[in-house]
Amino acid sequence: MFKKVLIANRGEIAVRVIRSLRELGIASVAVYSDADADALHVRMADEAYHIGPAPSNESYLVWEKILDVARQTGAEAIHPGYGFLSENAQFSRAVRDAGLAFIGPPEEAITTMGDKVAARAKMIAAGVPVVPGTEEPVSDAAEAEEQAQRIGFPLMLKAAAGGGGKGMRRVDDPAAFRKAFEGAQREAQNAFGDGRIYLERFVSNPRHIEVQVFADRHGNVRHIFERECSIQRRHQKVIEESPSPFISQETREKICEAAVLATRAVDYEGAGTIEFLCDAEQNFYFLEMNTRLQVEHPVTEMVTGLDLVRLQVLVAAGEPIPFEQDQIHQNGWAIEARIYAEDPEKNFMPSPGKIEVLTTPSGPGVRDDSGVYQGYTIPMTYDPMISKLVCWGPDREAAIERMERALMEYRVLGVKTNIRFHQALLKHPDFRSGNFDTGFLERVDVMAGVEADPEEVRIAEIAAALITHARREQAAPAAAGQPHEASEWKRAARRMGLRGGGL
Repeated sequence: MFKKVLIANRGEIAVRVIRSLRELGIASVAVYSDADADALHVRMADEAYHIGPAPSNESYLVWEKILDVARQTGAEAIHPGYGFLSENAQFSRAVRDAGLAFIGPPEEAITTMGDKVAARAKMIAAGVPVVPGTEEPVSDAAEAEEQAQRIGFPLMLKAAAGGGGKGMRRVDDPAAFRKAFEGAQREAQNAFGDGRIYLERFVSNPRHIEVQVFADRHGNVRHIFERECSIQRRHQKVIEESPSPFISQETREKICEAAVLATRAVDYEGAGTIEFLCDAEQNFYFLEMNTRLQVEHPVTEMVTGLDLVRLQVLVAAGEPIPFEQDQIHQNGWAIEARIYAEDPEKNFMPSPGKIEVLTTPSGPGVRDDSGVYQGYTIPMTYDPMISKLVCWGPDREAAIERMERALMEYRVLGVKTNIRFHQALLKHPDFRSGNFDTGFLERVDVMAGVEADPEEVRIAEIAAALITHARREQAAPAAAGQPHEASEWKRAARRMGLRGGGL
C-alpha cells in the first residue's frame, strides 16, 4: 500500500480524497495556486506546496510542476480528482514514466474513450448499443450535409475530442445545418484543439442514465448500478439520484450488463462511468465514457455503502476488487444537489466573494461534501461550487423530503447561491413524479412565481448590518482599560441565534 499520495486537484474533491487517504493511514500532499493559498484542502493535507499563479494553465494544468512536487515529497502515487488533468492521457503516461502510480485508468483507455468516434467504434464491436450516426468524424461541411440527409433530422452535432456540451448543437432544420456545423467546429477547435465533428440522430426527450463501473488489473469488472442525471442545465448536471426513477428492473439489468461489456472492451482499470441516453421506450444508447471519478459519485456511495475513493486507491495499488457482483446491492434512495455560488435570478451568473456566514445541514442521512468554510473567499478563477449536498432515504419520497429539510437548514451569507432554485425544483410536480428528461429545465422555469423567503431576507439584512458594524468596531482602537459591552446589533444577533463570522 502507498505511504504518501499527491492530489493533483483542488476544492471539494481534494478534500474528499484527503479524507479517504487519512482513513487508510496514507499521508496526503496538496498542491495549490495563488488563489488557493487559504483553501480548505491546503489546510487539511499533511503537506501543501505552491505550484503557480491562479490561472489553471499556469498551475493545476502544468503537470511538470505537479511531478516536481511528487518527487520532492516522496509521493508514490497521484490522484487526479475530476476535471483538470484527470482525463489527460499524456499526464497519465507522464506519471507512470516518472515511476509513480496513477490512480486512474491507463493512457490507452483514456485516449480511446476520449475520442468519441473511436469510442463508438469500440462499442459497436463490443455489442453495446449506440445512437445511429456517422462512423467517422466529418470535417468538410458539404460531406457533413450529405451525411445529415442520410441520418435525418433532428440530429445532434458533437465534438469528437471532448464533452461537457462544448461543440454540441441540435439541428432541426436542414437549412440551418451548415451554420450550426461550422459553429460547432469553431467551438470544438477552441475547446479541445480538435475541430472534428460527428453526427448522431437526435433522441427525443431522452433520459441521461449512467452506470458506475470499476475494474482492476486482475481482469475483474463490476458495475455499481446506475444514476439518473437527466436534470441538466446547459448540458451540465444539476441534480443526480440513484436509483433511476424511470427504468424498470429489466432495463436496469440490461444497461448494467452493457456497461460491463463497454468497460471490458477497453481493458480498463479503476473507476469509470458509462453514460447512456434512454428513450421513452427504455431503449438505451451509449453516449460516452468518463474515465475518472464523477462529481456525483456520492449518491452511489450512499446507496451501496462503498467508499469509491478508497476502492480507487486499493485498485491502483494492485489489489483486486474486494467483492463479487452479487455482493453489492442498492439500498434505499440518494439524491445530490450541487450547491453553487451563483445567482439564479441573473441567469446563474457566478457569485464569487467572501462567505460571511455558513451553516451547513446535518442529521440522519445527510452528507455535505464541501471545500469551503466560513470566512473563505470563493475565487473568480475556478468553478464556484460550495458543496455537494447528498441525502439518503429508504425510498425516493423520503430522500426528497430529507433534502428539502436539509436545504432549509443551509445558510450562506455573503454570496448568492442556488439553494432557492433547488428548493423550487424539488417542489415541482413533474420532478416529484419523475416525469422529466434532459430538456426539462429548458422548458420549465421552476423559479416562476417563487418569491424570496421573508425570513431569509430579514436575516440577510440584519447580518449585513452586523458585519458592517463588526468591521467598524475592529477598525477602531479599543478604549484602554474599559470592558467591552455588546452592542444592540450583537444582542439582536444573539437572540436570533446568529453567531460566528466575527459577529
